[in-house]
Amino acid sequence: MTRFKAAALQMRSGTDPEKNAETLARLVREAAGHGATYIQTPEMTGAVQKNRKGLMAVLKPEADDIIVKTAAELAREHGIHLHIGSTAIAVDDGMIANRALLFGPQGDILARYDKIHMFDVDLDNGESWRESAVYRPGEKAVLARLPFAAIGLGICYDVRFPDLYNAYGLAGAEVLTAPAAFTKQTGLAHWHVLQRARAIENGAYMISAAQAGTHEDGRETFGHSMIVDPWGKIIAEAGNEGEAAIIAEIDTNAVTAARGKVPNLKNIRAFALEEARALTEV
Repeated sequence: MTRFKAAALQMRSGTDPEKNAETLARLVREAAGHGATYIQTPEMTGAVQKNRKGLMAVLKPEADDIIVKTAAELAREHGIHLHIGSTAIAVDDGMIANRALLFGPQGDILARYDKIHMFDVDLDNGESWRESAVYRPGEKAVLARLPFAAIGLGICYDVRFPDLYNAYGLAGAEVLTAPAAFTKQTGLAHWHVLQRARAIENGAYMISAAQAGTHEDGRETFGHSMIVDPWGKIIAEAGNEGEAAIIAEIDTNAVTAARGKVPNLKNIRAFALEEARALTEV
């Protein structure tokens, strides 16, 4: 059994990575000051920028990125595990990686995860998104086995794909993640349900830091950063606007208890899909 304090940092990142790095540092220090030893930030921590040209103008390779450098320093300064939910990283094919990075207490990168599922949608309110035109999708799920818990890495739209999280659950993940910049429209409809569902299906904690409010580039994000326990109960949640640092105690014994009560991961069975077609009269 392991107990630790986890924090999810809610942000409203703008278009300037240096300013966002300052906000990151302030919120991490706040959460660490309250005893959090695992701290997670939202998707697109470094910059929220719809304009591709504007985004490309401020991007750097991973080794030169200000969020990466700041996160390494903060993890080392506070002796914590710092999970940058994602930040945009310039990659060598002219595309962008939507990349999560997990830093250890020595400031070293323990895990990298590139968002697998691209948000290519047309919403009822006229919003249209084509992440695949800008971002290079990842190809590997990443399970980080840390001293206090095994953590499955995901980003935002990934949360709609239960097979990814089921793979983590079957591999022994005790904490699942979906740091996000959820749109306001989709968040109102689906955010809470998806977070609780992934936790319940896998008998695991779900920790998802989120972007919140109206950003410099005009987009609106849903907020409601949250931590859900393995039984599906929301144990910490932020509001729909502005910055916050929410903290909850994680007890991995609760994972064992939930999976003992409803052992669906053990009860999975292979099956075939059969199509039954009704006969029609001629």
